[in-house]
Amino acid sequence: MSDVALLPVLPDLLEPGLSLIFCGINPGMRAASTGHHFEGRSNRFWRVLHLAGFTPEQIRPEDDHTLLRYRYGLTTVVPRATARAAELSRSEIELAGEAFQRKIEQYAPRYVAFLGKMAFSAISGASNLEWGRQATPFGGAHAWVLPNPSGLNRGFSLDALVAAYREARIAVASAP
Repeated sequence: MSDVALLPVLPDLLEPGLSLIFCGINPGMRAASTGHHFEGRSNRFWRVLHLAGFTPEQIRPEDDHTLLRYRYGLTTVVPRATARAAELSRSEIELAGEAFQRKIEQYAPRYVAFLGKMAFSAISGASNLEWGRQATPFGGAHAWVLPNPSGLNRGFSLDALVAAYREARIAVASAP
């Protein structure tokens, strides 16, 4: 049996009626092994979330459950942990998409924010996605595509990530 098969599944941090659910592609190895979202040393998620105004302080990965206090949740499209999202095949993401859509419908957030274009493109069939709010809802929620904050994604500076996430926060805060 491989070490990957022994990794626990990263638990979702969800409850019904959240303002927004952040959706990663899949858990990283460190996140799966510790049971905490965005645990990787180089992942910028928690810093970006704070700097964009989603949280009044920077949450530590081991305190990820406190995000629910602010009416935000965390999940992934594909539950299988990998060192890099590129290890997932498009078909694996597509297959996970139906169950993921049912999850979003069940929890009924106002918004779902995909962290990166890869998963949303695969499960929606959309190509040439733009960053930001999408014209088509997903699972009954307004869909948003944000840059992936992974330390492996250096195509976006910290300032660019914060600006993109701030735009989403403002939209969520101003929605009825």
